[in-house]
Amino acid sequence: MFEQTFKNIDDVLWKEAGCTTELDYTEQTSWILFLKYLDDLEQANEQKAELQGKRYQYIIDKAHRWSAWAAPKKRDGLFDHDKAKSGPDLIEYVDDELFPYLKGFRTRAESANTIEYKIGEIFSEIENKFRSGYSLRDALELVDGLSFRSQQERHELSQLYEDKIRRMGNAGRNGGEYYTPRPLIRAMIQVVKPQIGERIYDGACGSAGFLCESFEYLTRDRAALSTRDMKTLQERTFYGKEKKSLAYVIGIMNMILHGIEAPNIVHVNTLTENTSDIQEKDRFDIALANPPFGGKERPEVQQNFTIKTGETAFLFLQHFIKSLKAGGRAGVVIKNTFLSNTDNASVALRKELLENCNLHTVLDMPGGTFQGAGVKTVVLFFEKGAPTRKIWFYKLDPGRNLGKTNPLNDGDLKDFVALQAKFKDSENSWTVDAKSIDKTTWDLSVKNPNKADEAALRDPKDIIAEMAALDAESAEILAGIGRML
Repeated sequence: MFEQTFKNIDDVLWKEAGCTTELDYTEQTSWILFLKYLDDLEQANEQKAELQGKRYQYIIDKAHRWSAWAAPKKRDGLFDHDKAKSGPDLIEYVDDELFPYLKGFRTRAESANTIEYKIGEIFSEIENKFRSGYSLRDALELVDGLSFRSQQERHELSQLYEDKIRRMGNAGRNGGEYYTPRPLIRAMIQVVKPQIGERIYDGACGSAGFLCESFEYLTRDRAALSTRDMKTLQERTFYGKEKKSLAYVIGIMNMILHGIEAPNIVHVNTLTENTSDIQEKDRFDIALANPPFGGKERPEVQQNFTIKTGETAFLFLQHFIKSLKAGGRAGVVIKNTFLSNTDNASVALRKELLENCNLHTVLDMPGGTFQGAGVKTVVLFFEKGAPTRKIWFYKLDPGRNLGKTNPLNDGDLKDFVALQAKFKDSENSWTVDAKSIDKTTWDLSVKNPNKADEAALRDPKDIIAEMAALDAESAEILAGIGRML
């Protein structure tokens, strides 16, 4: 229904001088879509209030509503071109009046969980990149033709938006930071098996793919869900944190389009939270995430963790372990070098994971799974509260090279999901007894014993990176000794 409209919006953005990348296209589409969604939501709420004999209090004041500036209409419902701003007047209004007004909601909102706060946060973090008011006018009129009223309309919009996020993820390294292949996410969810009533958390949520797909999983049979179930899913199930501004905006918009009206996503650097301050009320039943890897965190951030390291992904893994309730379940993507690195942090973290969690499954992903990332990854599935006894490994072999034109699909992971349900050994899966793991290195290298010619080879770049990390660690120790002397 709306596919051609989305293509036309992309055509407008392509001609706009202020938008040069797929990231720009997604960001600018997002803020316009959000305001149209908000207008549709407010009109629907007003109609509900009228049916109940009540008066609805609009969130957006009359002067700044969609119908006042983006798509003014005549009494007969036709577009009013005389009232509609365009050209320089439209850009001036958006930059100098609309955005400052919307930013102000952040200070006026009662709490961070309200839609008012989300409005203020979104428009505090992005900017209008349109330079031509005529291009913006074209985009506004196209978006005005979209509707968020029915479940069918939202579903189609969510699919089109997901496709936009996927293209953004394939556009390059920066875009790839926000996108995890949905087939992998769906497989991870099938392993973790969330239930209604459980709280699901992603502390590095990016475009909120894990939260959106979890919502789809839990609502796959909507007819069987009660009003109470839907209220629980809307308000007390999905929680996320995101550091980057663009990802925060995209994540909120993605959740809204999937049907979660007031997403519980907080715009914050998750790693600035001291893990020792996490209390029982802050913990979750499930953690699903693909945290950023390769980053270097400052010493003051590392002080928030028991195991000190500059590697972002290792800090996130500690955060997720601390954020789970006893018996909580997790699926976390991490670089495959984590399984064998010999630096102190890697060894200590593997020891922590095996002694205090049941690491029951390791899924080894092929190269090319993540577009533009250039690293191989594994997925760790674990439960908190009991030591590891046996680890079931599965080495995914799709039988082809993965890439932009040949991405991962659901069929590639079907065998993994089926075998994992009973931890069955096969040509691509095997079980390791935790007692056999070296207690000095805690090495978990992936090597398939069913294929004699296979060796757990490491990429030379990874070896060099580890050598550099070890050199830096040695230099830091020597500097500390020097200061003591």
